[in-house]
Amino acid sequence: MQFTRKGLKAEGFAGFRPIQALETMRIPQGTGLVAVIAPDGFQPRFLPRSTAGVFKKKDPSLPAAALAAEWVEGAVVLYLGKAGPGSKGNRGLRRQIQEFVDFGQGKPPGHWDGRLIWQLADAGSLAIAWKELPADQLNGAEAGYHAAFVEKFGRLPFANLVQARTKAGP
Repeated sequence: MQFTRKGLKAEGFAGFRPIQALETMRIPQGTGLVAVIAPDGFQPRFLPRSTAGVFKKKDPSLPAAALAAEWVEGAVVLYLGKAGPGSKGNRGLRRQIQEFVDFGQGKPPGHWDGRLIWQLADAGSLAIAWKELPADQLNGAEAGYHAAFVEKFGRLPFANLVQARTKAGP
């Protein structure tokens, strides 16, 4: 797996829309994977405070040293996550991505996955890509991409703080 724009396209990812120009209604409603991609030449500049909303009375901001320690030099993929159907079956890619963007604009989130994205200056220039997958394939696909990223870079993408794993079955 190549963790580049071209590599993700070859894997079936689509979209690649800058966050600042994202048209939510053009995002599929089904379940799938979400990737946040840095544009060519992107250099991280960390904001002193996150633009993200507070989650369970916790400020999502981290000190610059902690952010720098998470940065993966040479990686274009900054976050890889999943968009499942939710407990009521009404979530999916469109809703997950919209909530992620709203979170970055200070709205309170339902979760704070990928929160480090919102402490990057120029976060609006980052692109969102998605790959539609059936719900029953999400956990395995997310875990597989995380494992492949760790194999290539020695660590998770910048804004992934927990590695996805497949649940061991009987």
